[in-house]
Amino acid sequence: MGEYTYLILNLPRGTTREVARQVMTEHAEYGGWELHTVRVHRDGRRRIQLRKKIIRARSTLRERV
Repeated sequence: MGEYTYLILNLPRGTTREVARQVMTEHAEYGGWELHTVRVHRDGRRRIQLRKKIIRARSTLRERV
């Protein structure tokens, strides 16, 4: 399992599906985010959770003894 960092977007009611798609697409293309969950509340609000895998860099240098 990898480690992820999350971004939560709260879109107000009345936001169209097209606008929500555009927002998610921009985050995916320019920020490297992927869709995790979308929740549409009864009053029309949308809660979108995006995630990005955390990549840990390891040193390739060997320690001298």
